[in-house]
Amino acid sequence: MDALATPRPAGVTITDTSAVAWTPLTGTAHSIALEVLLDGPLARSELARRLDLSPGTLTRLSKPLLDSGLLQEIGEASDPVTGRPTRPMDVDETSHLFVGVKLTATTVHVVLTSLRATVLDTAEAELPDRTPDAVVATVVDLVRSVVAGHPEHAGSLRAVGVALGGLVGEHGHVLNASFLGWQDVPLGPVLEAELDLPVVVDNDLLSFTRAEQWFGSARRCGHFAVLTIGEGLGYGLVVRDEVLDRPDAGVGLLGHYPLLPGGPLCPAGHLGCADALLTVAAVQSRASVALRRAVGYEEVLDLAAAGDPLARRVVDDSAYGLGVLVAAVGNLTMPEMVILSGEGIRLALVGEDALHRGIAEHRSSYATDLDLVVQPTGFTEWARGAAVTAIRTFVLGHRR
Repeated sequence: MDALATPRPAGVTITDTSAVAWTPLTGTAHSIALEVLLDGPLARSELARRLDLSPGTLTRLSKPLLDSGLLQEIGEASDPVTGRPTRPMDVDETSHLFVGVKLTATTVHVVLTSLRATVLDTAEAELPDRTPDAVVATVVDLVRSVVAGHPEHAGSLRAVGVALGGLVGEHGHVLNASFLGWQDVPLGPVLEAELDLPVVVDNDLLSFTRAEQWFGSARRCGHFAVLTIGEGLGYGLVVRDEVLDRPDAGVGLLGHYPLLPGGPLCPAGHLGCADALLTVAAVQSRASVALRRAVGYEEVLDLAAAGDPLARRVVDDSAYGLGVLVAAVGNLTMPEMVILSGEGIRLALVGEDALHRGIAEHRSSYATDLDLVVQPTGFTEWARGAAVTAIRTFVLGHRR
């Protein structure tokens, strides 16, 4: 690990320690700023209603936030409550920028975002190999490159978030990332030394779930689940506004949930589990056997959509299994919403009828309908999730 600890020339200014800080804020002042960040611009009357404050108290508490530049007043508008002219409060999104990094087995994906996780730029690069030295060098080069491309925002970068599939311990130490062949790699501390910037390393599914909670389909939803399909199967859960970040969150436990007794084997040797039916590799393998030739994942879905009976059978079997899994999550955790996403989630669209049949046959007819959101995504969205974890840490002082 010696090469990892050797700082490289910075080449670009990436932080400004005089920037307006969020973390010293406490109590109601912090609540005001957070409400405006998540839902702004907001009229004062709406803020007062949400936080149960008198107009005078809101004015007193918000004045320092406006004076410091953390919040700003925007153009005059009609107050939605009183109908009177008002100047809503908002944040300056681009006063604080963040970089999100998604690591895969072959590629580093990077996004530059605003304080509200609006993607301003993207970059990616192939990994020369999977060693920590190579990954760190690639990440550092991409971060510097994407920031240097925006000189108008010089000095605005506040933090970097890194997301990967695997177990992440305290202080950004990667305990296990099997797709990279890593065990106990101090990725966060090394990147912080290289970039001279706060770095937050997290499990990719947890980061993606946090992004959905603050800036995505589930914003302001206090109880929801996320299921993702890709190279693996991901599961995130939010209960009472808290992302459940437990020691087992990065293990991929839901991938071993039994769906088809006597079904195909997963890599761990389980019969008919979710990993054996729903991952990109599993669908490809079963379709290749059925069609008696090697086929890619997207080709299988295209053939099924075009009416090929063999491909349709494979897709419908997997989509039905996904429905069974969605029903299980709904039955056991009773979420208000279930978000289906990941680079392989087109399966849910092509196999939509089978998906809903699987849900219906494994859920009580008396149960409320699940609010099901199918959200196709790529690696940019995964990297954006990493940026949101950095944003949350900057705003809250912790990632949770």
